Amino acid sequence: MQKLVARAPAKVNLTLRILRRRPDGFHDLASVVAFAGAADLVTLDMAHPLGLAVAGPTAPAAGPESDNLILRAAAAFAREVPGARLGQFHLTKRLPVAAGIGGGSSDAAAALRLLATANGLPADDPRLYAAARAVGADVPVCLAPRSRIMEGTGEVLSQPLGLPPLFAVLVNCRVPVPTADVFRALGLRPGDSLPGPDPEPDLPRTQAGLLAYLARHGNDLEPPALAVAPAIAEVMDLLRAQPEVRLVRMSGSGATVFALTDNCRMAASVSRRIGELRGNWWVRPTILR
Repeated sequence: MQKLVARAPAKVNLTLRILRRRPDGFHDLASVVAFAGAADLVTLDMAHPLGLAVAGPTAPAAGPESDNLILRAAAAFAREVPGARLGQFHLTKRLPVAAGIGGGSSDAAAALRLLATANGLPADDPRLYAAARAVGADVPVCLAPRSRIMEGTGEVLSQPLGLPPLFAVLVNCRVPVPTADVFRALGLRPGDSLPGPDPEPDLPRTQAGLLAYLARHGNDLEPPALAVAPAIAEVMDLLRAQPEVRLVRMSGSGATVFALTDNCRMAASVSRRIGELRGNWWVRPTILR
């Protein structure tokens, strides 16, 4: 058990409702979250001391290794589990960075899962959740990457939803969008609430019903993200023009956009077409679960 490997899948916000800005400056939200087949890869080598090496197609945009969320996760794990065995991490970075799909958070959650395995901790050990919360708001939902409703600032998680698979295309125009800039553009002051529809607690269990539900519930961060990064509008317009596409939405704070189709063949066709039209964009057909 010298080397352990875990996937770190992209997190996609199927819906994202920003409810209010709290007096402490954080935002309460409600989001239906699913996970994609597209993923980074995290390896833990127990034969070496704590460290991190980053490689892969999007590694140059990942920032300094010393500030990576994987190392923050390892530090949080060590605080929660005194005497824990650590090791050398290797991150193969495939997902775009600052893209609204929780790449760094999913990497950190994968690192926590690997450390739990290496130290004989069960997946539901509360210390894992505590370490995840200490690293970032999106890390807890990525610990067990299955569709859920995420509430509060990200710390309140439903049981897995068991949603039908959604056939999707993920598209990122390679414009990084810092989350803080989007929330700043949203413009809520402490104590302010954002008008909008209340989240529905019961989600349909059929693909058609789920598509109808998603059409009623959008992403409140789309307007401010479009103000911060107008290039997102080009992605959305191009996807909406594809005949196979049923719904187009931005994930998280952007800039990644997803388009839903009826089946994987249609998703592959849309992905191929978009890739031919915009060869410099990151485009992936996938299934969201």
